[in-house]
Amino acid sequence: MRSLANFFALSALSLSASAAPVVVAELDSPSKILKVSLSIDNGYLSYQLDRRGQSVLAPSRLGMVFQNAERIERNLRFVSATTRAFSERWEQPWGEQRWINNRYTELDAKFAEASRGKRVFHVKFRIYDDGIGFRYEFPAQANFKEARIVEELTEFDVSARVPSSASSVSQINAASSLAMSQSRNTDSAAPAIAWWIPAGEWNRYEYLYNTTPLKEVGQAHTPITVKTSDGLYLAIHEAALVDYASMWVRRVDGLKLKAQLSNSAGVARVVKKLPFHTPWRTVQIGDRAGDLVENYLILNLNEPNALGDVSWVKPFKYVGIWWGMHLDVQSWGSGPTHGATTANAKAVIDFAAEHGFRGVLVEGWNQGWDGDWFANGWQFDFLKSTRDFDLSAIAAYGLKKGVHLVGHHETACAVSHYERQMDAAFKLYQKHGVDSVKTGYVCDAGQIEIQAKAKMPVLREWHDGQWMSNHHLRVVKAAAAHYIAINAHEPIKDTGLRRTYPNWVAREGARGMEYNAWGNPPNPPEHEANLVFTRMLSGPMDFTPGVLSLKGRGGQAILSTLAKQLALYVVLYSPIQMAADLPEHYQPSMDAFQFIKDVPVDWETTRVLAGEPGDYAVIARKDRASANWFVGAVSDEHPRSVQVSFDFLEPGKRYQLTLYRDADDAHYLHKPGSYLIETHEISSTDKRSVFIAAGGGFAMSLRAL
Repeated sequence: MRSLANFFALSALSLSASAAPVVVAELDSPSKILKVSLSIDNGYLSYQLDRRGQSVLAPSRLGMVFQNAERIERNLRFVSATTRAFSERWEQPWGEQRWINNRYTELDAKFAEASRGKRVFHVKFRIYDDGIGFRYEFPAQANFKEARIVEELTEFDVSARVPSSASSVSQINAASSLAMSQSRNTDSAAPAIAWWIPAGEWNRYEYLYNTTPLKEVGQAHTPITVKTSDGLYLAIHEAALVDYASMWVRRVDGLKLKAQLSNSAGVARVVKKLPFHTPWRTVQIGDRAGDLVENYLILNLNEPNALGDVSWVKPFKYVGIWWGMHLDVQSWGSGPTHGATTANAKAVIDFAAEHGFRGVLVEGWNQGWDGDWFANGWQFDFLKSTRDFDLSAIAAYGLKKGVHLVGHHETACAVSHYERQMDAAFKLYQKHGVDSVKTGYVCDAGQIEIQAKAKMPVLREWHDGQWMSNHHLRVVKAAAAHYIAINAHEPIKDTGLRRTYPNWVAREGARGMEYNAWGNPPNPPEHEANLVFTRMLSGPMDFTPGVLSLKGRGGQAILSTLAKQLALYVVLYSPIQMAADLPEHYQPSMDAFQFIKDVPVDWETTRVLAGEPGDYAVIARKDRASANWFVGAVSDEHPRSVQVSFDFLEPGKRYQLTLYRDADDAHYLHKPGSYLIETHEISSTDKRSVFIAAGGGFAMSLRAL
């Protein structure tokens, strides 16, 4: 690590008397595409991000507000800085991209208060060619033992482009001054479009995406995706969310977004003993929307695998006793329509074995579902089956056929109650060969029920607050001790922790397929094309696709063509994928069902061939276990033709292309089930135009010959 003493000698100046911001530290990305500059302006600290000489983020403030101490915001002085370069290539044990390059430069800048408590802290930046991550680090210090954080003052100012190719400090300062003056003038701020969902509302993350000018964003979850007026794509998110509240963002002025920490049962959103550091605040950048999908900054900012050998974590496809409850033809609770019976489970296991599915999810198998379970999760027993479900016999029956039960732990948000049974419940599952568990937290936001000890008051937390951040890791670690993978529904958002804990294989965290059963409205045609460039940037989603019947509860139409349902297996990544429809509903279209049987869930590499948020997406993925490729495409309510170039294939090889596409008369409202299956022989030099119907899509399998 080398000192920047010469460059930073200017810090000895009286910064508080400066009439303009003074750059105290700066660093380029490895290929000098991005530059981060840190400035002091009359004691206020800000950072600026430039790309190829153009401003991406105008000077954006940094700081924190505490309940138990003065805020850290003003009267700050620069102390010192160090830089380093880092490069590695690491392998995901499973994933959408097997090998990932992790190459960045790092700027670690130390600051101190010029008066009052004279506390010190660091801001650490990791600068990639396609994005940045930064976090606050508070070392141990005598005059500050515990931080009770009320809010962060972190900003992301997506304002007008500012030329900043200057090489001298004075030129950079001039550019910084211009940017700050423009950012204060909302009329001069460049327009930008944002794709976002509201944060801090009752339904957690399960909203349809808004597409609005950035200046109309209220309070939003991350990732939030932005397209600037000159076509640059940005995604603002966070990485390595550990023992901290989730970061939302809210627009405060012009095109400026400010961090907002998730709510808490206490006054402080976060309580931390020193030393500590925050999660990484991230900005991913690309010239096209697909660059954001092919960006692995979030994973790279997480710590390496902490579990050791994780060969027991198996990507797989599954079917289950689930969709029938959403159709209201089966019930979670016991009674004449109870889905989780021994007979039903064995029948679904038979279907799974016949068609090559490794897993069978069974919901409603344990005691506690009778009555209003939504309002009383304290009645769940995760160790006792209902009278009509023989866990031991069913698990053994499945294992003889090569099929594993997928466990289910719905808490209905009585989370402390669940934690008291959790270890024993995982031990029970391990005994019966259950190596994957779907957890659930069904309740309104802010209604997570926690109780430190029996007979103590019940407090209520948020799904994405500090307490639940810690809870999810307790679950993942406890499951790992029993060689069990976790798929969390109604979860905290993904921030790349699957790198550190590879048994955290998937989660929900957005509107999934169940909204097509009973949603009012159901998911519109553009929903999945929105997810690709927003929610999916954070990590795998258990969307539960493959409803080929295209019907929800009471015959409600699903706003999708059949071919689009196939495409979702490629477009929406997850290492676990469900064929969500009732087994009998696949019988009329077994030729199309073949694609669901064939498509892998573990990939060597991923390529985004084309796409725009909310319009369409075309994605190609190579199977990790073979030379075969698969392509999926989804569209919105507009029909279109997509030109697919097969230059991603290995040159000189021939492939058999099986194309599952919308028929020429298909339409998500009129003929959603109209599809064609075509076969062709192609190579890497070929191109093909493929029709996509309104609300449609297509799927391709490319088998190497």
